[in-house]
Amino acid sequence: MLDIQKIRADFPILTQKVNGKPLVYFDNGATSQKPQIVIDAEVKYYQEINANIHRGVHTLSQLATDAYEISRGKVKDHINAKFAHEVLFTSGTTFGINLVANGFASILKPGDEVIVSSLEHHSNIVPWQMLCEKTGAILKVIPINENGELIIEAFDALLSEKTKIVTVNHISNALGIINPIKYIIDKAHAVGAAVLIDGAQAVPHLKPDVQELDCDFYAFSGHKMCGPTGTGILYGKEEWLNKLPPYQGGGEMIKEVTFEKTTYADLPHKFEAGTPNIAGGIVLGTAVDYLNNIGFENIQHYENELLEYATKRLLEIEGLKIYGTGKNKASVVSFNIDGIHPYDIGSIIDKLGIAVRTGHHCAQPIMNFFCIPGTIRASFSFYNTKEEIDQMVEAVKKAQTMLS
Repeated sequence: MLDIQKIRADFPILTQKVNGKPLVYFDNGATSQKPQIVIDAEVKYYQEINANIHRGVHTLSQLATDAYEISRGKVKDHINAKFAHEVLFTSGTTFGINLVANGFASILKPGDEVIVSSLEHHSNIVPWQMLCEKTGAILKVIPINENGELIIEAFDALLSEKTKIVTVNHISNALGIINPIKYIIDKAHAVGAAVLIDGAQAVPHLKPDVQELDCDFYAFSGHKMCGPTGTGILYGKEEWLNKLPPYQGGGEMIKEVTFEKTTYADLPHKFEAGTPNIAGGIVLGTAVDYLNNIGFENIQHYENELLEYATKRLLEIEGLKIYGTGKNKASVVSFNIDGIHPYDIGSIIDKLGIAVRTGHHCAQPIMNFFCIPGTIRASFSFYNTKEEIDQMVEAVKKAQTMLS
């Protein structure tokens, strides 16, 4: 059992007021709040060891390098990667996906196929469209049903020897649906295709085991799991990372440079050109430690309670419809009220201190499927409470009355 009030005390922002009302923060799908230990760790880096890494023999540089690589090791253990050099620091999920898509430009040829799903964030659609335009490859899309779940039989039919990479999210940011990624990975491997998993929405709620999943790539962001913004991880199997060309050129990623020829550094530095977000990378390790100390089994159990409670309470509101009603879901409820634009609901409940996300959530194909302009998305974290859900429900009811 989690001591929620003790946990909430770790997050200073949760004590503040918005528009004169206590903050109820239900926009965790966009970014999570940060515990004091993470905030303090970032300050500590700049106060005590600020220096560039991997390049200096002086003490501060060595301290910074050690802290950065210790953090890489923490992430390696957290996701159960085989080697630390399979863990690349990035600026976020978007960067990681683009890195892989750019690398596949050297592999694909006209007529090859790339499979994405209808549930993807734009960050896992647009890079593959750009890749297909560049290479002449063909983009195939796994459809969804009315529950917001992938139609697996359609995925099976799309797979062929022409399929070179399949890329899907672990959890839908717009609907909270948890996808059957192990099945997808195994089926894709059976035809010789690589698999990239967008784990941005998964890592706040669960602990992925990349070796058990057997995915070829797994990308996620630090800021959604209590870490700093501008941080992320791309896991890639060693064989694939050795096969792909560098995404960027510059310092750090080279072994030797002459005007005649440049040779590249070994993994992971081959993909880490330039001075990185050193503080962010170090502090991401702090966030990983914090979440593991709470325990992901505890987090999942409690967030499932919040999801069930919020679903029940929201469905008491006449005219309210939830989108994404599949059996396997993370703690996200995406909904609308008949005859009212989601933006209007979001604006009114903001005046009451309730922070939710409204719009298409960078997932326009999902909204097009349901023929709606967007949804109101309430996304919950382990530091939220049922009392806050009650406050949101009453605020939504008030907004409905005002707008009807």
